[in-house]
Amino acid sequence: MNVIIRYFAQVRELRGRDEETVTFPAGTTAASAYAALGLPVALPVAFAVNLERVPGSTELHDGDELVFLPPIGGG
Repeated sequence: MNVIIRYFAQVRELRGRDEETVTFPAGTTAASAYAALGLPVALPVAFAVNLERVPGSTELHDGDELVFLPPIGGG
């Protein structure tokens, strides 16, 4: 299945792009997609699928938009 992934903040810097379409096997969850991309487990992220915040255990479907929401810092 194809999933559109959008990146922000530190995750965008790590991936070197704003978005990409990635093919995952059926049954992939938001958290397992994050792990499959080799992103750092030490970076606490939240997940959003199709503009709705969801737990990492949420199963993805073909055509979904997945967003990794890293912590927001500022000064």
